Amino acid sequence: MNGIRWGYALNQWKPQFDDFVRREDHERALKTISIAGFDGVELTAGTGRWEPLGNPQQVVANFGSLEGFREFMESCGISAVCSWFYDPQQRSMEHLTGPLSPLNPADMDGIVAKAEWFARALAELGGSVLLVRAAPSAWEVPPDDDALNRLAECWSRVGNATMRYGVRTALHVDFLSMLRRGDALEVLLALTDPSAVGLALDTAEMTVSGIDPCAVIKRHPRRVWHVQFKDALAVDDAEEYLQSHAEYAVRQRGGTREIPRWFAEPGVDDGRVDFAAVTRVLLDAGYSGWIVFESDQSPHPATSALHGGYLLQRELRPIVAAESVMS
Repeated sequence: MNGIRWGYALNQWKPQFDDFVRREDHERALKTISIAGFDGVELTAGTGRWEPLGNPQQVVANFGSLEGFREFMESCGISAVCSWFYDPQQRSMEHLTGPLSPLNPADMDGIVAKAEWFARALAELGGSVLLVRAAPSAWEVPPDDDALNRLAECWSRVGNATMRYGVRTALHVDFLSMLRRGDALEVLLALTDPSAVGLALDTAEMTVSGIDPCAVIKRHPRRVWHVQFKDALAVDDAEEYLQSHAEYAVRQRGGTREIPRWFAEPGVDDGRVDFAAVTRVLLDAGYSGWIVFESDQSPHPATSALHGGYLLQRELRPIVAAESVMS
């Protein structure tokens, strides 16, 4: 893929397990994303009948075939499922398996098999990147040498497996991740096969972690294979991510400051991410691929998509176009 393409993540339309299950819901969301100026959509892996877009089996059950789903997307003005986010710690009703850990050698074959499952479907749906949750939360395990070596082995195997379908594997690092501690992320990138494993840069997760996304791009210009544009409303400068069960106590409940919402759509008032600056740094680094807007469970998903589209069309597309003319 040459140049930058723009996508939008569908996860914000599903705040509860029984939301966003009807085809008319999907049609409205896809048409809203299309009219806002986006070309592709990013899906989040899910399991069971309440997740009709959660995995290849459910997509086929609800649309007849992967090709049937692609035709449905195209009828709504969307050309591709650009990416799929897969967390191996999620249970799978389709495979009758519980959580799998990239730190457990006994789970690696299962993780590779599921990654291939998603990669095959992505290839048919016009996609190019499988995002994976790179590591468990920091409170669960420290990033010692043994843990990082096991992560590197797992994701290098996954990356080599998905490449057979023309799909690249990119590590997604959330602000609760063990990879936020010290130089763990730098070490993991050094340990993984650079031809098989890249980085999915999430601007908000990095910013909440106190990490400058522009600095990450400059350090690893060839390892950034996917980008998520999401704004941050606060920074976890007290390192509350180290608390036990931080997924609930910090991410959902907001920690001791009771942050009502860590994330928002790109361009929101009081947002901490400079998307124009990140776009320019990506262009300087020669980035080629998808940039996916995300608002992370927005209370008003259609409004968030349109706000994102305004930022895209009035500010970011002109930056990319100007760079193309100059080059």
